[in-house]
Amino acid sequence: MDVTAVAGLILLFGIVIGIALGVPIAIVIGVTSFVAIFVLLGNDPTTTTMNTASEVFTGINSFTLLAIPFFILAGGLMNQGGIAGRLVDAARVVVGKLPGGLVHTNVLSNTMFGAVSGAAVASAAAVGSVMGPRLEREGYSKPWSAAVNVASAPSGMLIPPSNTFIVYSLVSSTSIAALFMAGIGPGLIWAIAVMLVIAATHKRHRTGPRRDADIAITPALAAKTLWRAIPSLLMIVIVIGGILSGFFTATESAAVAVVYCLVLGLLYRTLTVKDLPRILVDAGRTTSIVMLLVGVSSALSFVMAFARIPDLIADLILNVTSEPTVILIIIMVILLAVGTFMDPTPAILIFVPIFLPMVSDLGINPIHFGTMVVYAFSVGVITPPVGNVLFVGARIADLKIEPVIARLTPFLISLALGLFLVVFVPQISLAVPGLLGML
Repeated sequence: MDVTAVAGLILLFGIVIGIALGVPIAIVIGVTSFVAIFVLLGNDPTTTTMNTASEVFTGINSFTLLAIPFFILAGGLMNQGGIAGRLVDAARVVVGKLPGGLVHTNVLSNTMFGAVSGAAVASAAAVGSVMGPRLEREGYSKPWSAAVNVASAPSGMLIPPSNTFIVYSLVSSTSIAALFMAGIGPGLIWAIAVMLVIAATHKRHRTGPRRDADIAITPALAAKTLWRAIPSLLMIVIVIGGILSGFFTATESAAVAVVYCLVLGLLYRTLTVKDLPRILVDAGRTTSIVMLLVGVSSALSFVMAFARIPDLIADLILNVTSEPTVILIIIMVILLAVGTFMDPTPAILIFVPIFLPMVSDLGINPIHFGTMVVYAFSVGVITPPVGNVLFVGARIADLKIEPVIARLTPFLISLALGLFLVVFVPQISLAVPGLLGML
């Protein structure tokens, strides 16, 4: 057996065994990559160490990646700054009169909060803490309300700005602005998929009496509520508008978002100077995890390229079928499976270099493929056993994950159908960037 085959086996079994043992994914990827490079480079410890360190540094030495810590910090400031409550009130004005209006409010609130924060976990925590008690007073079962919150939170991973699209842009060398615009359609498909399940099932999940009287939404109250939410929503206009106009880059827009959220929180008086050290430490901790994942995944990509693993996987799929539709279905099924046990950041860094050349040969636009990938991995963050949004949503609702998972299943089915709609109707992703002349 040649050294490339040995290195491939080390990667395969090392990652599988590490994940099965519950070792943090960054450690698993880093150690297995180091051992594989050691084998590939002739068992020389010094050369292996230098090459691994070089690949890790190269992976994180990117101006584009600076947007991620800024957006993470902006999300932390939003979470503390009282933005969630204002967005929930605005969402209630928009969809409150629909059947099951308060539940639909949860979905729209997550969509709006995710759009300004770009983080599904922050959205699930902020909106869930506001909506959970309201839905319980409305008579809805607690596990089902938690499932609604969990299912709707990842829409913000698709609707711009999105940290996940920034990572995909780095790997695929595609335009961040085009990816942001392409995510709008799939993000709305995600929200609609959740709302359709709510419309069909909300009555059977109202298990208790209503304890809140309806508040009449007069035109004056609606105008006042929407006006209070405008400063929060204006951040999307500033960030995306600045990128599209060329006034600043995605990284610079993230820095602008931090300043805007800080000023907004201080003006709302829900954020104090004493809160800043904790928010900065939390943002630094999250950033370090993301950057470590990016760095070690770069080393892993070096090993896979050296061992020709992407070519081997492509040949394996093409030996099964040469039909583009079937190939896309196979890839999406693989990505959905991967997303259940791997965070989107390392998953994108590992699997996009494998599949992107293959789909490009099939004539699929890399921007469109990016929306497919991010949508598939967004499903993963609410799917056991590793779905971090699922765990956060259950914890916010003070529940174990088992009853939440049981109510989550119809949403997962609807979201999977939404994924294949995004896959086979390219205009859902490409219409907006096409109209803006980005393709």
